[in-house]
Amino acid sequence: MPGVTGRPQDGTGNVATVKVRVRLLVGSLLFAVVASVAIGWAIARIGDESGDDAASLDNGVLPKPPSIGTNGDAVGNQLADVDVQTLEGDAVAISSLIGQPMVINVWSSSCVPCKKELPDFAAAHLAWGDQVRFIGLSYLPPSNREEQFARDKGVQYELLYDGNGEFITAMGLAAFPVTLFVGSDGHIVAQTGQLDEAALTGWIENLLLEDTAT
Repeated sequence: MPGVTGRPQDGTGNVATVKVRVRLLVGSLLFAVVASVAIGWAIARIGDESGDDAASLDNGVLPKPPSIGTNGDAVGNQLADVDVQTLEGDAVAISSLIGQPMVINVWSSSCVPCKKELPDFAAAHLAWGDQVRFIGLSYLPPSNREEQFARDKGVQYELLYDGNGEFITAMGLAAFPVTLFVGSDGHIVAQTGQLDEAALTGWIENLLLEDTAT
């Protein structure tokens, strides 16, 4: 029969070839859709994370500084003789604080576990403040927001600021919160991480016992 070659024809060309091309086109379109969804999801994730950081900055909260997550062991050492700051920005020598047992809590409002323990420190200060000097030392620069944040948690003890990072660098501190229990001669009796009121009370009792013994 004229025109018959053993392969289907339709007057416009090879039907089988057309079908293959259609399948390839459909497959390509599906791949493009899947790839677009994946890329869109990734961009959204990056946008969310960037948005969180931007929101934190807009609210006046600085992200916690990067750290290796470990602290040097300062027990037995003398407090570093560096300057920290008051809310007004005035310099205060750490050496000027020495003279009685101290609890120095290194914290900031951008540190989640720091925020959790502040009410416990406030309660312990009410119980022990006549025997032990409590100092809250924020590693952020002096600010009314930082000061008010602690006050809203019930903190009544003195607050200082290590905005230049001199103290935490000298003491080898990188993960927070950190609490230093300091004897009246300025040497560090104990160093801890996050505490609740019961644990804090135990460490204060040990500090007073050791300070009396020396």
